[in-house]
Amino acid sequence: MKTIYQCLVVSGLLLSSGNLVAQSPEKFIDKANMNTKVKPGDDFAEYANGTWVKNNPIPAKETRWGSFNQLRDFNINAVKTILEEAKLNQKNYPAGSIERRVADFYSAAMDSITIEKLGYTPIKADLDKVNAISSKKEVLDALAQFRISGMGSPLFGFGVGQDRKNVEKMVPQLSQGGTTLPDRDFYLKSDVRSAKVQEVYKNYIKTLFELVGNTSDQAKVNSAIVFALEKQLASAQMSRVEMRDPYKTYNKFAWNEFQEKTSEIDWSNLFTQMNVPKQDSILVSAPKFFEEVNRLVKDTPLNEWKVYLQWSILKGAAPNLSSPFVKASFSFNQLLTGQKVQTPRWQRMSSLTDGTIGELLGQLYVKNYFKPEAKERMKVLIENLRKAFEIRIQKLDWMSDVTKQKALDKLHAFTPKIGYPDKWRNYEGLEISGDQYFQNLRNASAWSFKENVNQVGKKVDRSRWGMTPPTVNAYYSPVMNEIVFPAGILQFPFFDPKADDAVNYGGIGAVIGHEMSHGFDDSGSKYDKDGTLRNWWTDEDLNKFKAKTALLGAQFDAYTILDTIHVNGKLTMGENIGDLGGLNMAYEAFKMTEQGKSKKKIDGFTPDQRFFLSWAQVWRGTTLPETAAQLIITDPHSPNQYRTIGAPVNMNAWYDAFKIKPGDKLYKKPEDRIKIW
Repeated sequence: MKTIYQCLVVSGLLLSSGNLVAQSPEKFIDKANMNTKVKPGDDFAEYANGTWVKNNPIPAKETRWGSFNQLRDFNINAVKTILEEAKLNQKNYPAGSIERRVADFYSAAMDSITIEKLGYTPIKADLDKVNAISSKKEVLDALAQFRISGMGSPLFGFGVGQDRKNVEKMVPQLSQGGTTLPDRDFYLKSDVRSAKVQEVYKNYIKTLFELVGNTSDQAKVNSAIVFALEKQLASAQMSRVEMRDPYKTYNKFAWNEFQEKTSEIDWSNLFTQMNVPKQDSILVSAPKFFEEVNRLVKDTPLNEWKVYLQWSILKGAAPNLSSPFVKASFSFNQLLTGQKVQTPRWQRMSSLTDGTIGELLGQLYVKNYFKPEAKERMKVLIENLRKAFEIRIQKLDWMSDVTKQKALDKLHAFTPKIGYPDKWRNYEGLEISGDQYFQNLRNASAWSFKENVNQVGKKVDRSRWGMTPPTVNAYYSPVMNEIVFPAGILQFPFFDPKADDAVNYGGIGAVIGHEMSHGFDDSGSKYDKDGTLRNWWTDEDLNKFKAKTALLGAQFDAYTILDTIHVNGKLTMGENIGDLGGLNMAYEAFKMTEQGKSKKKIDGFTPDQRFFLSWAQVWRGTTLPETAAQLIITDPHSPNQYRTIGAPVNMNAWYDAFKIKPGDKLYKKPEDRIKIW
């Protein structure tokens, strides 16, 4: 179970620059990227970015294309240079050095000749072992063995994390899982797209079973077994909207009580095999899900469990085996995303290196290419945003002084992290070979599980990061009450030391404000200044807050993509509050600067116009229809075009900056403009 982070963008690896340095653009706000034939009050996204979008179609290897992707594409080539250089000098590095371990991992990952020769040999013994299982007890034993050996996490999620009501304590936690499709709705709905996904998924299962020697008929039977079992698991899962409520997912059980509720599973034996010290209680995010798991353990035939476990091995391994498996995996992914061609191997392996041993690669990146002045500038920006947020909280006309003080206490307690960790993880004990790609992955997964389990009962390590330094993203952790900005995001269009304040505050300033606002969104606001899940609101203030967030939810519910698919205002609520609060906060801070107080134009735009155009160009881009339809279901972030306009249409300053008038399509009456933070 991972700690919940509220992030700036949809999760996914976006890599930062290595030894290539992004050049500052000639114009930070370039009119050539705009479509000035459109009134900003009718379609601000088109006005700000229309020509850029028209001239920048989605590349075949991508599912979306915009500022984030463009930066990633430039940067991934820089990271490739770092890795290729390490690979070239592989034998010159001392064994065990950071450079040697990174080089060994990447070199093994790029050795496609060896990978092709092996076929599915790396998992054959595992499949045979599952096939030899002869009892339900052995099925349950396998749930532990899969985890400790790095083979995956079938049936349910498990991890060690902070107790949200006792945040200094690291405790074992169980969560729902066991399914493969991106969301439970893909199993449960019968609309045309869902039905198509189900059929292609069943065929994918069949294909992988055939690739490891099953007959077509047997593979088809296995596919039906897997899908039926996963559908039952999906039917018991909580929805993504329900999972956003931290109180609903906080369920502490005395050990014996939980064992009685799920009597078919010997949890003591399971935890012993996973080397987890037995506790007097356990946290369970979805109790009803585990009651269903208990029923399935009892009622599902042994043979079906064996098929399910084999499938768990197959689906986890397929992207990392020989080309028939990789192609099958990509073909399935194509349906979900619409991606035209497979991402080049070097790019996938560069991303995988960062995702697997990111704090080794991160040390090389920071050592050579991170600019300390960017960190110092960020410190100033963060404090300016904190001051702006403090001013805005004090001015709130809907919140009582008692709650305001609690909010200020929480704001003052925020811990910022910038660039990279003060204390690096060096993956001590992780074996990395220069010629065993698949085993490296298994070793890394097993190492991560062991490291996580070893945290039980230990003091919370507040030096840890939830993202690697090269990541182009940012996050807020409610249990840590920290805002985190990896080195990778400290680049244009978010930040540039040569840019005017309007551009930097509309970019990285709004990002900082976004993450700060997560501490006060519909979920983050349920944690106090210490990161504890505990109410700090008066009843009256909380009701007023809920009423305001309901208005924001209704605003986003009305937006549609692909003509008829509505944005889910409840699923995206936290991110929409983050954008609205963050942009307001950034504007407040910007107005404290010399440029913010002036009206001097640059390239024909006033300071306020440049601020909002900077915000807009961060979110410029397009998405393939298949990916867009999937993200509406799975992504807590609204589509980019609505992030572009969602906050500005509620800000008086935007109306003044672009002279938005009644009759313009985006116009909202002053009394209808939503003000929360």
